[in-house]
Amino acid sequence: MKQRFLAVFVGLAAAGGGWWMIKAQDSGASVTAHAECTFFGPQREHFLRGSSGHLRADLTAQVTAMLGSSGAPLVHGAPPPHMPGDKKTNLIDYYVWQSFKENNVTPAARTTDYEFIRRVYLDLTGRIPTAAQVSTFVADTTPNKRANLVETLLASPQWVDRWTMFFGDLFKNASNWPSLGVSIGPMGRDAFNTFIRTALTKDTPYNQVAYALIASQGTNNFNQGELNWIVGGTVRGTGIPVQDTWDQQTANIADTFLGISHLNCLLCHNGIGHLTGLSLWGQSTTRQQAWGMSAFLAHTKMLNPTDPATNATLWYITDNGFTTDYPLNTTTGNRPPRQPIGGTQKTVAPQYIFNGQGPNQGEGYRQAFARLVTSDEQFARAAVNYVWAAFFTMGIVDPPDQFDPARLDPNNPPPAGWTLQPSNPQLLEALSQDFIRNNYDIKHLMRLIVNSNTYQLESQYDPAAWNPNWDSLFARKLVRRLWGEEVADSIALASNIPNSYTSNGVTFNAAMQWPETAIEPRPFLQAFLPGDRDLNPRRPDGAIQQALVMMNDSALMNKLVASGSGATASLLNQALTISDNNAMIDMLYMTILSRHPSATEMNQSLALITGGTRSQRIQELMWTLFNKVDFLFNY
Repeated sequence: MKQRFLAVFVGLAAAGGGWWMIKAQDSGASVTAHAECTFFGPQREHFLRGSSGHLRADLTAQVTAMLGSSGAPLVHGAPPPHMPGDKKTNLIDYYVWQSFKENNVTPAARTTDYEFIRRVYLDLTGRIPTAAQVSTFVADTTPNKRANLVETLLASPQWVDRWTMFFGDLFKNASNWPSLGVSIGPMGRDAFNTFIRTALTKDTPYNQVAYALIASQGTNNFNQGELNWIVGGTVRGTGIPVQDTWDQQTANIADTFLGISHLNCLLCHNGIGHLTGLSLWGQSTTRQQAWGMSAFLAHTKMLNPTDPATNATLWYITDNGFTTDYPLNTTTGNRPPRQPIGGTQKTVAPQYIFNGQGPNQGEGYRQAFARLVTSDEQFARAAVNYVWAAFFTMGIVDPPDQFDPARLDPNNPPPAGWTLQPSNPQLLEALSQDFIRNNYDIKHLMRLIVNSNTYQLESQYDPAAWNPNWDSLFARKLVRRLWGEEVADSIALASNIPNSYTSNGVTFNAAMQWPETAIEPRPFLQAFLPGDRDLNPRRPDGAIQQALVMMNDSALMNKLVASGSGATASLLNQALTISDNNAMIDMLYMTILSRHPSATEMNQSLALITGGTRSQRIQELMWTLFNKVDFLFNY
């Protein structure tokens, strides 16, 4: 049967972009490593990007071209409406359309209902809609049906699953970090996962989440999940001074909550010569200033006693472990020596790098750090930019963790030779202020994004008329390859055959509920490059192993031949009950691809299922549709 499937794939799926994974291009990652900072080289980067975003542009062009060559319906939605001058309508559209006008940009058309429902389901919940949900939505004539659907998805448990995975990636929740030599074990990881999940379920403001991760104290990381994030910055090994841990924790805070990965570099050396040409702010910032940030951790001590009840290693965090400021007394460790300044200054006091403030009277050092970070507008900028990039595949500042604080303000432009860093600085500022005004509400931010006309633009565009410079202006949707968890959950949903997974004694059905990407044991999930939340970030790249698992792995193959009846009837059995071949083919397209087939696709499919065993031919058609480009990408 597999040989027959392969022949079908060449004949039908390849015409519709079945070879997408082979065509997918290298990321062209452009990251800078410093020879003296081998521990903090490119493997520590969160976002591997082509220098001009060429992967996203080329991939979008390939996917939309393949969709066209397959005969898929290319009926565009209506042209985007002219944007009103009132910012209250949707502030995103106000600033985006303003940039279109300034740059003579003609945006893509508006998504059709079929495109929109599939896109927003995947982005908000990590799975495709059912055929019934698509049909009901398309038939709905309510003017605000898209906004109503968004509210339904934001209130769903699947939204919690999808964004627990996202923030698990961002916060690097893992049972161990080999690069640092520290482990919190499955119990610590699961407690951290529960903390994230609970915060999303309760709509906890994001600044409160961040404050808890930076500042919490406690004696048992198995019971108090938020402790595990600061523990995850512990550096262990022979000859490692405590300052290495404080520096790593500080670098994590700056990267995760301020979007400034270059502070990690500054904790090794002055920026001049190392960040020259990369960061205007960084090239003029000194190591001593960076030490002032680490000094907020100088009273924090990490202890790891053994839990007598389980014999497992707990983590204990105290802010009374040390009483001095940041000492300059090291010659060993993963960073260059820390020695007295001018021969006399032997410690560095805590001082927030952007305003010079320190702890208030009676305030703990680390708690002061959390207060200063979460009250900094840069905290809001970084948060909205990370979320924006999740929906648009590209940040307003991109990569999202390489903010240059000296190149953000259009009212205070950088000197000659430098440009403003955000592709739309007014939009970034407006989103940040709106996020603050709305109490750091993640759902509010997502609601604003997906209800915007900007988000609802198509990915399709006449390639002869498209200007690649418009990518960063968000004039069309940039496609993304689905996460492995999204692919697995969407296959299970479409086939009506649930998956079953077990982690640390807990059984669950959704791949999106895995608490840690590195422990996803099945080759199917690992083929989609989920990363390990330590040295290897989640990657959007295509790879030949993805094509191989889609063609051969039991995660798909077993679902093609499964049976069942009634509510548990498999997709194959549902198809077999439909005697009219046109209706049966239409049902498969709606179930797997969330749309009707084009006339060309209908004719190809009818030819495929003619002759031979009907059951086997239907399986071949299902296999082909699951391997089509428009199943495996969000466009």
